[in-house]
Amino acid sequence: MKFKTPIFVKSPVCFLFALFVLIGCTFDYGETESSEEEAPDLVMENVEYVRMESADPIARFRAERAERYENLGVMRLQNFTFEQFGTTVEEVNAYGEAGYASVDINTNDVLMDKGVKIEVESEDIIIETNQLEWKDEARILSTGEENLVNISQSNDTSFIGTGLSADARRRTWEFKGSVSGVYVHEDEEETESAEETAAENENPLPEQDDDL
Repeated sequence: MKFKTPIFVKSPVCFLFALFVLIGCTFDYGETESSEEEAPDLVMENVEYVRMESADPIARFRAERAERYENLGVMRLQNFTFEQFGTTVEEVNAYGEAGYASVDINTNDVLMDKGVKIEVESEDIIIETNQLEWKDEARILSTGEENLVNISQSNDTSFIGTGLSADARRRTWEFKGSVSGVYVHEDEEETESAEETAAENENPLPEQDDDL
């Protein structure tokens, strides 16, 4: 089943790539029991990083542990969350969490695992799954063919399916495996009419005097 709809999203996971320049954390250099090949080159614990743009905060990341492997070209994160801000830090436009993530330092590809959840308020969408992968160059967000994923919106749209693939450039998404659920399509004219009716009900016209 394939859909083309404005609900999909320029993926907020792209902000994860800023984790390569982390601050506010403690450092060690791996465990002595590990071999030199397996040991991370850099370990950071209790990570908190705020990304700035034109002196304004635009995203915040937290992780219990981050490990950087230069030879493998990866950054591994444990129990991390991220927030993408709106006009202020009090306004969170997107939120995400996962128990584990692996970021390819060279390609900026991201593999998220263990209780992945992404909420994007501006697009009114929530994605929940066990594993999610972001291909940066192709701008593709996908799960494995057997991975179960739940997509929901506040208008009662709700899908459960397997093998999600979403194209951020084309703004399309599809399930390659089985899928079930309800898709609610809201007509723009009907939505505007409903909003106008609600506004009229909130501000009714004053009653006219019969003597006039």
